[in-house]
Amino acid sequence: MTPDFQPAWWLPSPHLQTLWGSLCRTPPQLQRQRERLWLEDGDFLDLDWYGPHEAGAPLVLVLHGLTGSSSSHYVLGLQQQLAAQGWASVALNWRGCSGEPNLLPRGYHSGVSEDVVSVIQHLQAQRPLAPLYAVGYSLGGNVLLKYLGESGRNSGLQGAVAVSVPFRLDHCAERIDRGFSKVYQAHFMRELVAYVRDKQQRFTDEGHHERLAALQALGPLDGMRTFWDFDGRFTAPLHGYTDADDYYRRASSRYYLEQIRTRTLIIQSSDDPFVFPHSVPQAHELSASTRLELHARGGHVGFIGGSPRLPDYYLERRIPNWLSTSR
Repeated sequence: MTPDFQPAWWLPSPHLQTLWGSLCRTPPQLQRQRERLWLEDGDFLDLDWYGPHEAGAPLVLVLHGLTGSSSSHYVLGLQQQLAAQGWASVALNWRGCSGEPNLLPRGYHSGVSEDVVSVIQHLQAQRPLAPLYAVGYSLGGNVLLKYLGESGRNSGLQGAVAVSVPFRLDHCAERIDRGFSKVYQAHFMRELVAYVRDKQQRFTDEGHHERLAALQALGPLDGMRTFWDFDGRFTAPLHGYTDADDYYRRASSRYYLEQIRTRTLIIQSSDDPFVFPHSVPQAHELSASTRLELHARGGHVGFIGGSPRLPDYYLERRIPNWLSTSR
């Protein structure tokens, strides 16, 4: 049975649903254990563990969204609730998102499923007796669905949940350049430019002249206003894509959905200010193992109900409950 989501009366618009958690919520304070995972290309990923240490306790990999981190409120909230039901979790920080710039010119993006492969292999080696699951939000949800489609029956996961997914990256880039959503776009542009600047500063400080030159050769950091601008100038050439169009086509999860064989739940809102309604896949595009839970309201990684004094975070009820039924 699917729990009903009742949007908060005091958050009547999709923008309030989207912004309230990051602007007004006091995130849970968790004592987590950080692990640095070194990758074959010489770079690293930081993982933040929480919950029981028992070898057989179910383990959930949590993937954050664009310009977020393992300290994003929705990640901390989910880890807290998973621990309350006796499950362990590990929150991945994408390259350069853990508070320290990563070591290579390349970074992370919406199609970086090769890094998910590395993390899952590591978790399988660390906890071979633990049933393994994954949850991805926004960009993390897109990467997760892409990975699930690419890996088919060999995902290594017992179940997966993707929330507020930008199924078509080209559509998302167009949607976020409209109306009030331009506010989000401006925020992301500031954060993405800062991400590259921090990396350039690290390369300068540590004398990595070739790596610095590789970034500088892509062009100046000013003058970029849209996702198309940034992805065309930086994301595509840094990660082996011809241009922004090629990146959007090859990295969009909507093209991988039919190949998913892992039991998967997608939680989406029709009023998501990052995603057009026509970007959400139709039923015939989903594999038999995939369920789409489409709500009329909820914003982008919002889904907040309850009262101002006692908010109800639907995702933190729904996701642990659904994962527990996947065992």
